[in-house]
Amino acid sequence: MLESSRSLGTALRNLSDDKGTILVVDDEASIRRILQTRLEMIGYSVVTASDGEEALSAFRKETPDLIVLDVMMPKLDGYGVCQELRSYSDVPIIMLTALGDVADRITGLELGADDYMAKPFSPKELESRIRSLLRRRNDRTTTAAISNLGVMVVDNLKIDTNKRQVYKAGERIPLTGVEYSLLELLMRYPGKSFTRGEILQQVWDYNAEQHADTRVVDVHISRLRLKLEDDPENPEYILTQRGTGYLFQGISKLKHQS
Repeated sequence: MLESSRSLGTALRNLSDDKGTILVVDDEASIRRILQTRLEMIGYSVVTASDGEEALSAFRKETPDLIVLDVMMPKLDGYGVCQELRSYSDVPIIMLTALGDVADRITGLELGADDYMAKPFSPKELESRIRSLLRRRNDRTTTAAISNLGVMVVDNLKIDTNKRQVYKAGERIPLTGVEYSLLELLMRYPGKSFTRGEILQQVWDYNAEQHADTRVVDVHISRLRLKLEDDPENPEYILTQRGTGYLFQGISKLKHQS
């Protein structure tokens, strides 16, 4: 049964501005309670679900601004929920996983999650990552208006910075908010190599020293290549700078349109 925010946190939330709605999905009732209480106390509206099917139902009903999603759940696991949501939504998703294998941990990223945290996790760190992702999401319109870059074109690849949309050979390519921000960062400075730490700071708004696992950057680069490159194994545009990080190649081809 869905648990909506009808607790002490609700009264406390009324004393401050509502920062948005977060859907917390976990089959452990204790984790749902802890996160709901903490998040409501700092101003978020919180909706919870105990399995994957409830999560999808809650998403359709509440349209949350961000989802905290556990992997191991009954009926439909977190991977299945993430994959389903990514077929029609770019809502920020932070996955929680107790799986020990690194390959298992990043599976959620490959399916479209924005970030992940391994259990046991620090609620304070989770709150920090939630704030960062929501701040980036809320700043999209302002950032686009300020940048005023118009449309950037390289060969058959086009990025409309005002609408935050990307096209390849005239066909719109669906990107998550993080994927778009990563691509725009690289295309904005063609030929400039960014370290993984710099990308975490610029795109995720994370402190690289606190977020030591930079594989989240590598997985998102891989997803961009799969969507945009003709041959992802031999990329033409999004290149790896050995020993440094990543860069966008195409200085001589890049042009701007108003």
